[in-house]
Amino acid sequence: MLLTSVIIILREVLEAALLLSILLAMSHFLHLRLRWFYAALAAGVAGSVVYGVQLAAISDAFDGVGQELLNAALQIAIYLLLLVIASLLVVNYYTANYYAGERHRGILSAAMTAAVAMAVLREGSEIFIYLSAFRYSPQPWSGVLAGSLLGAGIGFSVGALFYYLLVGLPRRRALLVTCVLLTLVAGGMVLQATQLLIQADWLPAQVPLWDSSALVAEGSLAGQMMYALVGYEATPTSLQVILYTASVAAMALLLLLTRYHQKKIRTARDVSQAR
Repeated sequence: MLLTSVIIILREVLEAALLLSILLAMSHFLHLRLRWFYAALAAGVAGSVVYGVQLAAISDAFDGVGQELLNAALQIAIYLLLLVIASLLVVNYYTANYYAGERHRGILSAAMTAAVAMAVLREGSEIFIYLSAFRYSPQPWSGVLAGSLLGAGIGFSVGALFYYLLVGLPRRRALLVTCVLLTLVAGGMVLQATQLLIQADWLPAQVPLWDSSALVAEGSLAGQMMYALVGYEATPTSLQVILYTASVAAMALLLLLTRYHQKKIRTARDVSQAR
């Protein structure tokens, strides 16, 4: 149970930890107060406990696929919030001096709060449900608890390392790296939502396009990292690949259009001030 617990908890913690590290690094560059972070953690933890306690009712909803549909809805909502967050980051960059814009920061903080709260709720509920399953199990808690703590420790350590790598970047490159990472994470959210909707029979099941298990196993540390960052699936279907590509392309196009528009506004303002 030790190794199983490590893998399961690591998988859940790593995804939320990577998203947290990216948004915290963004908050660092924008000099935002961390009130949004504490509020998001509190809301996410409380929501995950409520989710776990009400699991039976949630699972029975929508003809027995309520859990899959709720999780898919959370993933899609996070994707939409990441569109808003990344766009506002670009807007802030071009509003005034580097990362010194004041406009839209309230919306940005609210969007980050909602995204992190949903991510913590999603992953925290899975951990709550997993640990609750052993409440009446005859198996000793020691292996489960040790594995869970080890998995959580590895996940948070990777997230902390990721955060310090991001804040160590020069500011002129941080925007590009952050937007690329957010785009990959957002695409992973859509990929996971697609998988959940297939499990719920709301989308058609298909034959996998390829099987890369031999190259990168989903259960390996590399596989868990790729799952957390880009929603890695070793055996994706054509529908998953199409929706993932479309979601990444849509976010990239939105960011490019936002950048072009904000750059045009700043150029016009500079010309006006020079006259």
